Amino acid sequence: MRVLASRWQGSVLVCGKCSKKLDGGFGEKGRTPLVKLLRQALGVKKGRKADRGVVEVKCLGVCPKNAVVMVDGARPDRWMLVPAGADVAEVVANLTVYAAT
Repeated sequence: MRVLASRWQGSVLVCGKCSKKLDGGFGEKGRTPLVKLLRQALGVKKGRKADRGVVEVKCLGVCPKNAVVMVDGARPDRWMLVPAGADVAEVVANLTVYAAT
């Protein structure tokens, strides 16, 4: 088994199936996916060399109506249901991973 080093200090998992059902659902026009807005708001880039990770996963199995499921890697016991059109600044404020930095 090989191990790859990563610079990630934390991670956020976002359900891709929920995002697809909403056709984006966020941003000014309601067409931008939550993952993209979170990466922009946090200044995160893709890849293991970034400081933090925002990853879109296939399906988390909750499937709420008009919302996206999100898991903060620092608090895996607390899953968040982010309603379509929610303010991304408020979503970022609820992430414990980024509250300390």
